[in-house]
Amino acid sequence: MKRSGFTLVELLVVIAIIAVLAALIFPVFAQARAKARQNTCISNLRQIGMSIEMYAMDYDDLYPFAVDPTDKYTPEIWWEYPQWQAWIPYMPLLHETLQPYQKSREIWKCPSDTGMEVQDFTGMPFPARPSLYERYGTSYLMRTEIIFRFVRVGGMQYPAQTNFLFDGTGKWHGSKGLFREDYPPDPNYRYNCLFADLHVKNITLDQMWQAWNTEL
Repeated sequence: MKRSGFTLVELLVVIAIIAVLAALIFPVFAQARAKARQNTCISNLRQIGMSIEMYAMDYDDLYPFAVDPTDKYTPEIWWEYPQWQAWIPYMPLLHETLQPYQKSREIWKCPSDTGMEVQDFTGMPFPARPSLYERYGTSYLMRTEIIFRFVRVGGMQYPAQTNFLFDGTGKWHGSKGLFREDYPPDPNYRYNCLFADLHVKNITLDQMWQAWNTEL
């Protein structure tokens, strides 16, 4: 009796088809996973925004008098403002101050947080491995000038264009680029950003620079 089976050519054809399908499908899965992580990060920032609003209701509409890890551990970035720099050692971290207004500290963890070595906007070395969250308790940084100037919630000229809290680095949600660990940051970087009017949006590096330059 003859034994039925596949020939070598048939096997190779099947393997080639599977390889082509995998090449088509895997990037789609990767994009879907990246989008899911981004959405979780955006949800985190929305929840933090609500806790800021609750805090402000208890403290005459003021933002928490707190700093982020880059302020705390590299205060030299504020060398042009020695009066503010002098306050930093006595100020708590933002995620610590807002803890009573939150159910879980996990909202401070961006699922795409893979850490960083250099600050995007100052170029200062800032070791944060294996992740910014694991090293410092938060994946997010903020525009601390708002705190130093004692700006009130709802008291800015352009709150919808003013950045308040955002990803520690834009490489976590950026498109495929070089993702260098140097300064200036890669043009493809993107940031999930909580604006001063408490809406959240994923923005480009250029849009982040525009938000930084918005007058308070």
